[in-house]
Formats: sequence, structure tokens, C-alpha cells
Amino acid sequence: MSLLFPKNITKRLLSVFLTICITAALILTGCSPGTGYGQNKAFRSFTKELFCREVSSNTISLHYSLKNPEKYGIKETSISFGDISSDSRTAYASLENLRAALGKFSYDMLSEENQLTYDVLDYYLQTAEKNTEYLLYQEPLGLVGGIQTQLPVLLSEYQFYNTKDVDTYLELMKSTPQYFDSLIDFEKKKSAAGLFMADFEADTVISQCTAFMGMGENNYLISTFVDRIAQLDLSPKEQSQYIKRNAQMLQNYVLPAYNQLILAVQKLKGTGKNEKGLCYLPDGKAYYEQIAAEYTGSDRSVPEMEELTRRQIISDLEAMEKVLQKVGNEAKETAAMGEENPVTILNELEAKTGKAFPDPPQTVTLVKYVPEAMEKYLSPAFYMIPAIDNTDENVIYVNQSQMKNNLTLYTTLAHEGYPGHLYQTIYYAEKNPDPLRSIFNFGGYVEGWATYAEMCSYYLSPLNKNQAILLQKNSSIILGLYALADMGIHYEGWSRLDTIAFFKNYGIKDAKIVDQIYELIIGSPGNYLKYYIGYVEFLELKKKWVKKEGENYSQKEFHDAVLSVGPATFELVEKYMWKEIEK
Repeated sequence: MSLLFPKNITKRLLSVFLTICITAALILTGCSPGTGYGQNKAFRSFTKELFCREVSSNTISLHYSLKNPEKYGIKETSISFGDISSDSRTAYASLENLRAALGKFSYDMLSEENQLTYDVLDYYLQTAEKNTEYLLYQEPLGLVGGIQTQLPVLLSEYQFYNTKDVDTYLELMKSTPQYFDSLIDFEKKKSAAGLFMADFEADTVISQCTAFMGMGENNYLISTFVDRIAQLDLSPKEQSQYIKRNAQMLQNYVLPAYNQLILAVQKLKGTGKNEKGLCYLPDGKAYYEQIAAEYTGSDRSVPEMEELTRRQIISDLEAMEKVLQKVGNEAKETAAMGEENPVTILNELEAKTGKAFPDPPQTVTLVKYVPEAMEKYLSPAFYMIPAIDNTDENVIYVNQSQMKNNLTLYTTLAHEGYPGHLYQTIYYAEKNPDPLRSIFNFGGYVEGWATYAEMCSYYLSPLNKNQAILLQKNSSIILGLYALADMGIHYEGWSRLDTIAFFKNYGIKDAKIVDQIYELIIGSPGNYLKYYIGYVEFLELKKKWVKKEGENYSQKEFHDAVLSVGPATFELVEKYMWKEIEK
């Protein structure tokens, strides 16, 4: 089971491990009439029940998944963040029961859409069962997208549709100490098992928490609350009372919880027995193989992923050489990227997306900026996935400190917006898929698509073709090197010096920068694979599509096919994309 937290881009922001509780009532749902209609009806009842149980397992999950939970039959639920469990036996038993319930359905009698949902759920449950062997290898305090940095973002984007939402939010803040207690307990168990983080990781976590606590009156949980409360129909007195309560909850519950986390990490620091890759832990290599498969959605082994990466890097280098041989240094001159307004850029990207991609549905997008105090600790940008019943409201955060130039801003907004995350999300939502599909986290598909979109955006920009090729291939190569380093460090056992030597071979000679990359990869194993392997798997699918379609090949049709399948493993995407073209 994995934390549904992002690396570069924020996905469905659930702050707990995905745990699936199955009851006798659910199992009995699998016993359905022997007709095709009966099987399909029973299956959709089964997936709806599972979806409702999962999203209502904690307040954050419910609020971020559904704007109107009552329309799904979800009524009053307890207010909490949930907790973080290390009980592998209970988790395995629950998953085993759920797979047994799933197996009661006649696969051949299900509709194509339900067969796809069945396949996705079956894969996810098998993966989750394997993950129960490695629960204590999980790291909820990851350096990229850990709970300590994501929780404030989750709270700041918690939408207020009415005063009940405000009251729930304040109670949720009040429960932060209990949630952090379960987090601390989990870290203590990791420590006892010899699996606690390296000292440099602990220092980073402490710095991240300290930065949040040090905001004082400028804490964005205060300013964003004021902005959100102003949208409701409240009197000045009522607004003032709510604002005061929010400040009290922050001061009396949230900040003390962060302080307790700092103290706990400080106390546990030094108990970690490994400052190198996962393969140096007892079952670390097997665990890395597991997360490589899960994070990418690829059925390739790690050595096969390494080979795929090397082949793509060579292909990109050859493409760059062809351009340089043809036009020389002229192509190295970067075209002027005058536009620096994110909204204008997004509008431009949306308009250009229609040329090679299916037309996107209409939606509203709000661009926000990461608070200055947190710029050092948050990603370059991230997209907040909307509730599945409210996809016409979207938010993209931009970290201004990491926007080196206007081209970086342009390609980043393509990754987050059009034709990246936002586009993929709302386009798939238009297909009205089974709600259960929304709870699964297929990082390779989602991040791979966004990276693919980012690479496409170079050719949508004002750059001329040769400049676009050079810069896009260079970007692809750098990401490929990060992916190779990820596998090298965690699977092959590279040391810091090995990593420095590897990057030096490709002209990256700043040892300090490489050292930072090394520590980032140590703190987020498998993270770069989601982006790069996912991206290259889409390129591989496109090659197969071109080969089969020949002269009839259409980029727009290919994009429609893979987007219509939705997030899944690449084996399933390939299986069902051919069915899309037959429709």
C-alpha cells in the first residue's frame, strides 16, 4: 500500500495509507444473478459500495473526492485524518477477502467497461497484498511529498461550500495531534526494525517542519482561511469568530503536533542503519523491485527498465547530433519566450492542444503561488485534482523560486495543465468512468502522461523546430539520467562517489549538485521512475500504434485511445486502447 502523495505534482491528496476494509455484506454482493445484466448491475453495486467505504475512511479523502457525498449515499462520518497502520496481517486479510469477493463475478459476462474496472482492481489488490510484506519500508515522511509538507497544502485547499464544511475543517485541525501520534508510532516501529531514515533525511524533515512552524502570523493557513471564509454568506461578526477559531486551532493543535513530530524525529535520529540505497537493507532489493513495478505500472523488470532508459537516451542524443550537424550553433540560441503570465500561457496551451489532442472540456483554472516560506520545500509546481463531481474547478500551484526562465514556466504549465495533468483529468472525467477508478494511484500513467505532455509542449512553444528538438531531447536525457541514478542507487548499490562519477560522464561535474540529487533519490526511492519510465512507455505505445495504423495513423486518435482507457498499468492500457479504436 502506498501513500497517495505526489513528487513533482500533487495527485489525489490522501493523507493516509490506502486501506481497504471489507465486510460480509460486501462479500455477499459478489453472489449475483447468473445473467449478464444481473452480473453487471451487481458489479457496479459492488464497486460503488467499495468506493463509498474507501473515500469515507477519512475526512480529507471524502472532501477531496466528493463535493456532494450525500448524492452517493454517504451521510455522517467521523472527522479525522485516519491513522497510519503497520498491522500487515489485518491489511492482508482484508485484501484477501476483497479479492475473494471480486472473484465471485463472472468476468466474461461483464461489459467492456466493467472488465476494465475489474482488471484494474484485481491488479491493484495483488499489488497491495505484496506491499503488506514491506509496510515498515514505507516512508510517510518522504523528502518529496511527505506528510509534513503536504498536510498544510491539503488544509489550505480544503474548500468551504457551506458553514458545515468550516466546522468540519476546524475539528479536523483539532485532530492533528492524534494523527501525528500514529505517524510517530509508525516511525518508532521503523526504528525498532532498523529501517529508520538516514540522519541527513531526518535533518531535512526537521527543517521542513521548522519552516512551517516559523511562519508565525504569516502562516498561509491563516491567510487562505480568511480568503475561503469570505466566499460564504456570513456576517462580519460570524467571519471574525471563525477566523479567531482557526487561529486558535492552528496555535493549539496543529503547531504543537508539528513540534511533537520534530522532537520525535530528533530522538529517533541516529537509529537508522543505512545511509545508502534500499538494496543495502535486508529485503531492500526486493522492495525496490516491488515499488518500481507499482510506481511505473510497467511489467518490465528493473534491468529491463535500465536497458529501456539507455536506449531512449541514445536515441535522444542521436537526434540532437543530427540537428547540430545540420544547423550548428544557430540552434543553441534560445528563442525569446516573452510571455510570463501563467494564465495567458495556460490559455495559449489550451488553444494549441486541440491540434494533436482531442478537444478538452470547458473548465475553470485558478493559478496560485506557493508561499515564499515554503518554496524551498515544495515542488516546482503541482496540480490539485478536483472532486470527481466538481471537475469544473481546478487549481495549479506554481513555485516561483524554481521557475528559472519563461521556457521553464511554459513547459511546467504544460505538465500541470494542458495537455498534462489537468487536461488528462478532465478529459477522462468526461467519459463518466466508474467512481472506483478515481481512488487508484497509477503514478506511471499519470506522471508519464504529464511528462509526455511536457515534452510535446516544446513543439507548441515559440521555439523554432531545431531549437525545440535540442531542448526537448536535452530535457528527456536529463530525466533519463535521474531515472538511471534512481535504479543505480537503490538496485545496483551505487555510492555517492559512484553517482558523482556517473553524472560526470555526461558532463554534469558539480559534485555539490550531484550530492543533492543523491540525497533526494535516497529520500524518495522510485520517484523518478514514475516520470521517466511512464513517459517512455507512452512513447513505446505510440510506436506500436503507428506500426499498426500505418498511413492511417492519427496522433489525435492515439491520444484519445490512451486517455479514454484512463489510469492503469501499461499492459492494460495497451490491451484496451485497441478496443477504443474499434468503437
